Amino acid sequence: MSNSYGQLFRISTFGESHGPGIGVVIDGCPAGLPIEAAAIQAALDRRRPGQSELTTPRSEADTVEVLSGLFEGRSTGTPIGLFIRNQDQRSHDYSHIQHAYRPSHADYTYDQKYGHRDYRGGGRSSARETAARVAAGAVAAALLAHHGVRVRSYVSQVGAVAVPVSYEQLDLSLIDTNLVRCPHPETAARMADLIRQTRDRHDTVGGIITGVATGVPTGLGEPVFDKLHAELGKAMLSINAVKGFEYGSGFAGTLLFGSEHNDAFYTDEAGRVRTRTNHSGGIQGGISNGQDVYFRVAFKPVATILQPQQTINDQGEAVELAGRGRHDPCVLPRAVPIVDAMTNLVLADMLLRARASRL
Repeated sequence: MSNSYGQLFRISTFGESHGPGIGVVIDGCPAGLPIEAAAIQAALDRRRPGQSELTTPRSEADTVEVLSGLFEGRSTGTPIGLFIRNQDQRSHDYSHIQHAYRPSHADYTYDQKYGHRDYRGGGRSSARETAARVAAGAVAAALLAHHGVRVRSYVSQVGAVAVPVSYEQLDLSLIDTNLVRCPHPETAARMADLIRQTRDRHDTVGGIITGVATGVPTGLGEPVFDKLHAELGKAMLSINAVKGFEYGSGFAGTLLFGSEHNDAFYTDEAGRVRTRTNHSGGIQGGISNGQDVYFRVAFKPVATILQPQQTINDQGEAVELAGRGRHDPCVLPRAVPIVDAMTNLVLADMLLRARASRL
């Protein structure tokens, strides 16, 4: 089902950018999980538009409404229904694209697939849909926290400006201390300057988000088609504007010899099996090995730019089109909680599946 994700911890999202609202139904969350609406709201507040000068000025409170499944601060075991109303739509901002195809948007492909499209903000193809995932991801995060797992993501590159060290050398508690959500203060300042300069040129810029999951137990992931890294890749590539995914050493690992790349096992003083390096990114044979799971997600520049571009309309006629309305010059800062959410959803589902796979 194209609007659902997960097997045991399963979500289905609904709604459009300029409709009454968006929402999600979560099925399979175990009963008795401590989760307050405030925790879901906190996750949504990190993703919502209009939160800083570096993001779109669209003003949405993104207030979550709990429709079902939670009672007195705990999950009941029944489907959890969450709804977020749209309040600041300006559909007239999109009247000029009613018949025109925006370059690198889903306008043309939606028309070809469905024969009809909601041109107001892109409808279902809008990143507005990801708010529903963030709400669901907060519930998944509560389940993971119960098992000692924590997920954190941060902006590691904007354009050519990159954090010069690995996540292990960073204080990840600094992620939310600046507008860019980069835990390396000096690099964060340069990133912010680049985003401002790009915005002033009526252009956009892409970058990379690094995700890290700590406390991941061994045994998550399936041995063939549902490998843990395959599910993470699918989840990340389902996010708007994502163009690439790599985990562990990724493409850089191709520059190493096997003798350099292999992660040697040892037993630590507490009797736990560890590896001396983690080029595997915490995953071997598609299954978690107990080390940190880490990965990188590449985001393209936002497709809507406030500059004239050549395109065609739905009659095949050449037209000139310039973006209007309110758009992010760089999606990275607001995409951090989306990467968190999708990672939480993958790990929560895999955790429940692992518990069901052996006595």
